[in-house]
Amino acid sequence: MPDPNHLFSPLAVRGVELPNRIGVSPMCQYSSVDGFATDWHLVHLGSRAAGGAGLVIVEASAVSPEGRITPSDLGIWQHGHAAKLTQIVDFVHTLGAKIGIQLAHAGRKASMDVPWRPERCMTPEEGGWPDVVAPSAIPFAPNYPHPTALDKSGIQRTVEAFVAAARRARACGFDVVEIHAAHGYLLHSFLSPLSNQRGDEYGGSFENRIRLATEVVAAVRTEWSGPLFVRISATDWAEGGWDIDQSVALAKVLKTLGVDLVDVSSGGLVPNAKIPVGPGFQTPFATRIRQEAGIPTATVGFITDPAQADQIIRTGQADMVLLARELLRDPYWPVHAAAKLGRSGSWPVQYLRAAPHGSTAR
Repeated sequence: MPDPNHLFSPLAVRGVELPNRIGVSPMCQYSSVDGFATDWHLVHLGSRAAGGAGLVIVEASAVSPEGRITPSDLGIWQHGHAAKLTQIVDFVHTLGAKIGIQLAHAGRKASMDVPWRPERCMTPEEGGWPDVVAPSAIPFAPNYPHPTALDKSGIQRTVEAFVAAARRARACGFDVVEIHAAHGYLLHSFLSPLSNQRGDEYGGSFENRIRLATEVVAAVRTEWSGPLFVRISATDWAEGGWDIDQSVALAKVLKTLGVDLVDVSSGGLVPNAKIPVGPGFQTPFATRIRQEAGIPTATVGFITDPAQADQIIRTGQADMVLLARELLRDPYWPVHAAAKLGRSGSWPVQYLRAAPHGSTAR
């Protein structure tokens, strides 16, 4: 019998073959200046590719200056950002991995300080900005900016900004584009009735609340022909909010628009949500979306053990496993996982002398 899909089997997505099912989840580094990537990003992302991940996804990259979470966020809103990003793409490719970029707009969670300092809104004198936008004029929390509700022209500019960012991603040579519609940022805040209390065609009914996200996806697909992922929060973990039923329905629509994979996370829309965190706690959401919407999924969240990750793939719970904190702790988790699972890990030739017996050179 042929070997079933497992953690180290390749995954073909719209003509791009990922060498395994392990991805580096997009993780903000808050190490940019005016949106420009730095050597920190080159080393951070390159080391995870050297460690054996099949797909490395660059952190949330703002499609406009006001779409940043903090003044130190990565950006892709201008042509000048492309040079360093292209260098990173080229380097990751030399290591045998594929690379994606997450296109994002922070919405009402914008203009904040970096997370290792006390949580507070940044003033213009400190590099913040006053034009924070959202579906409705409802702040995320008392210490966050009070946003302005996006008008129709602002919505159109937002769609155009995502399209322009996808065009730049293509020019940089990225293999995958992911649209960020999770964690309480702009597109997610339009999806949820807790943050979207509009009375026009972008608010109210499910069809209206998903309108901006689907317009962005459809517009990006006209510019981007490669693999297209969308990250969603499967639930707000809050009564009356966005939930898994709506996520399944959205995933069905995304499939018709040419989305290739739904990256399934949760939460982020309301502060202090009661989230039952534990090993693989979000994987059942990815499984349900995969089964009911008939679309490939990636799962994230407290996946740390190689056997756990392998079982998720083998049993069809998801098509990919994206790791975040575990890859911060151990950039070489994939090659270590291969050894534990009895697979031949693919090591950089420069490190082969330290690899377990039976490992191969990349």
